[in-house]
Amino acid sequence: MTAPTGQDVARFLGRPTDYKTLSLADDHLQVVTSFVWAYVRGNGFTEDRVPNEDISSVIITATARLVSNPEQAQRIQVADHSETPAVLNGFTLPELAVLHMYRRRTA
Repeated sequence: MTAPTGQDVARFLGRPTDYKTLSLADDHLQVVTSFVWAYVRGNGFTEDRVPNEDISSVIITATARLVSNPEQAQRIQVADHSETPAVLNGFTLPELAVLHMYRRRTA
C-alpha cells in the first residue's frame, strides 16, 4: 500500500504531464491527507499514516478539486461568460459515504 501522489491526482484530472498540475497536486496533497486523517481519526491508515485504497480515492478526488481551483473562487465571470468551478468546501456526499465507513460516529 502506498500513499497517493501528485501524479495520481494529475492522472485523475486527465493532465498527467502538465507540470503546473503536478506541482499543485504535490503541494495540496499533504493538506488534504491531513484533513482526511483527522476526519476518520486515523482509521483506514497504517501506523506510518499511509491510507488504504478507499481512503486514497477520497484524498485524490478532494485534492483534484483543490488543484483545479487553487484560488477557491466561487464564481468567475468574464464579459458574458460565467463559470462556477468546484471548490473544496468539505467533502462531497460520495466521499463522505466512503469516509463514514472508517469514522466511528456513535459512542
